[in-house]
Amino acid sequence: MATAYWEDTGTTKSGFWRSGHVPTLVAAFLYFDLAFMVWVLLGPLAPEIAKTLALTPAEKGLMVAVPTLAGAVLRVVNGLLVDRIGPKRSGAISQVIVIAGLFSAWVLGVNSFAGTLALGVVLGFSGASFAIALPLASRWYPPEHQGKAMGLAGMGNSGTVFAALFAPGVAKLFGWNAVLGLACIPLTIVFVAYMVMAKDAPGAPAPKRLAEYLAPLRQADAWWLMGFYSVTFGGFVGLAASLPIYFTDRFALTTIEAGYATAACVFAGSLVRPMGGALADRVGGVKALTGVFLLAAAALAGVALAGSFAAALTLFVVAMLALGAGNGAVFQLVPQRFSAEIGVMAGLVGMAGGVGGFYLASSLGLAKQWTGSFASGFLIFAGLAVVALAGLTLVKAGWRRSWGAAEGVRI
Repeated sequence: MATAYWEDTGTTKSGFWRSGHVPTLVAAFLYFDLAFMVWVLLGPLAPEIAKTLALTPAEKGLMVAVPTLAGAVLRVVNGLLVDRIGPKRSGAISQVIVIAGLFSAWVLGVNSFAGTLALGVVLGFSGASFAIALPLASRWYPPEHQGKAMGLAGMGNSGTVFAALFAPGVAKLFGWNAVLGLACIPLTIVFVAYMVMAKDAPGAPAPKRLAEYLAPLRQADAWWLMGFYSVTFGGFVGLAASLPIYFTDRFALTTIEAGYATAACVFAGSLVRPMGGALADRVGGVKALTGVFLLAAAALAGVALAGSFAAALTLFVVAMLALGAGNGAVFQLVPQRFSAEIGVMAGLVGMAGGVGGFYLASSLGLAKQWTGSFASGFLIFAGLAVVALAGLTLVKAGWRRSWGAAEGVRI
């Protein structure tokens, strides 16, 4: 990590905007934002794709879940690349793969369920941007500003709003396959901006042996942080991908109406991510996460019982507010505990978040097919939030006595 840079130059106690590299922070946000836009693209398009390809509820759930699983696996790969070749070059490679994949899908067409799964794997490279954009920004900032830096860069998950807002309308005008090709235009513009603005922080860690990258997995703290993020980010991205299907199936909304409803929920979760990081900087990540898990569990359990669209939408917004804040709170804790391994830990924790999203999206499809209702899927995930809260309660005292006290940063 580039700690030597801000320690040697005396910027540790300066204001946030002067303590790092703003063009890189902006580049990280833009890359993350557009990457997340296309990562969940199959969600808003799912109702139309399902009609065209005659997909079952379980197939719809799996289709929107595959990008999250692929992104989870690829986040580990990107975490390794970040620590070996640097975040800027890693991000450039990932962006080129996504643009080429979407362009190919547009030209060749996606004509089968297997084709949607293959496209989902390509879109997984966008989801893996998490393990690049966050270290790219984080390495420029000192510990007391990590929550804000990671939160602002991570607010790129607001790209999911653009997918929900615009993809259904564009699909209605030009067909859903055209959306894949048109998405290449903003991706290319951001790629150029990224190459101009982004800069790797000086003092990056020297490359290590491959086995050393996975050393954090020998420590229980890594697994706890991964588990917490599988609930907060897994819930966020799983809902972002699944809500268009839920709203059209449960309340017979049109795809455009479902897109607007999904965008409202996703916007809420995206907006509060940096606020969650800033709140964790102020009161500690543990306290912030405690409130997050309580609120998310209550809201998701309420969704399972909601009988009207207005009630369900309100509860989803509350759940997304909690989960979005939780995303920022977890990544206030990660750099404090694993500052020297931030690249690989961003990948590992991000992978866990992707796995959580895959579980939620796929389980909702299975719940609908097996029981005729989405309720059981929401109830189980609410239960997982309660389990995460119990785990947090178990470890928080030890964290505060050990690495929290050593770092001198509120956790």
